[in-house]
Amino acid sequence: MIGLTLKHVRYFDALAQYRHFGRAAEHCAISQPALSLQIKELEAIMGATLVERSTRALRLTPLGEAFLARARRILSEVEEMGALVRAGEGPLSGPFRLGIIPTMAPYMLPQIMATLNARFRDLDVQPRESVTETLLTKLQQAELDVAILALPVSEPGLREFKLFDEDFVLVRSQADAALPVPDRARLKEMRLLLLEEGHCFRDQALSFCNISATQPSYMMEGSSLSTLVQMVGAGMGVTLVPEMAMTQETQMADVSVSRLAAPAPKRTVGVVWRDSNPLSAKFMDVCAVLRQMHDGRVFRVGKRPVIDAISVP
Repeated sequence: MIGLTLKHVRYFDALAQYRHFGRAAEHCAISQPALSLQIKELEAIMGATLVERSTRALRLTPLGEAFLARARRILSEVEEMGALVRAGEGPLSGPFRLGIIPTMAPYMLPQIMATLNARFRDLDVQPRESVTETLLTKLQQAELDVAILALPVSEPGLREFKLFDEDFVLVRSQADAALPVPDRARLKEMRLLLLEEGHCFRDQALSFCNISATQPSYMMEGSSLSTLVQMVGAGMGVTLVPEMAMTQETQMADVSVSRLAAPAPKRTVGVVWRDSNPLSAKFMDVCAVLRQMHDGRVFRVGKRPVIDAISVP
């Protein structure tokens, strides 16, 4: 199509993502009027309206939605053409867009950044934290290279690499430290504090306790693991946290930590990327480094005392 450029496609993709001219322009590092002009040029080339503009919301027209799907396929192919060039070079180098979920980022990301920067000297690690659904979308749209999250994701076109399994631990008020550790049935009857919807860790906790997401009487919500632990310390209920978060999140709270009896709840931590990415073989090198970090106990818990599930009052 005469006049259509990658710039038009990228700007339209940003506008579709943010649904706001100002935020899309900021993402593209251009002024809002410049972005608006580019979108108008694109619509002139297409000979039709792609974006419905109003004072309340910005929506794509049916043609705009169809154009977006094809635009993102084009951008994905362009990204992989660049990766094809990088795949023929030496060790992994250049921009490396790494996504990670919030229940892993604070406890893994500092060590990951330091280790990858030391192991791959020419690698520019660009971390992005978000929930699983968002990370998977960005992977499919070639906006991320890899993502670290809980497996399995079972998405077509994505490759999964297991790093390690991690247990969840029970956090209770310090006043309850001498009480027997509840089993799964008893835990279901207690006031369980959970993360907000959208976090896969919430779904894992609900599944272990055999609680339906439609049973709000059993639950209270928090925006982060830190918030949940502080709420437990205030006597508002109990919560589950991944083992890697235990020391950092409980050291400043008046809580006790217990291991649950087998089969204890756990999650599988792993790396995911597009199977079609030409850098796939080099991503395996990254996975090997991350697995070595775990084997070296980088992500293990500290010295916080843990009450075993066989404890008695």
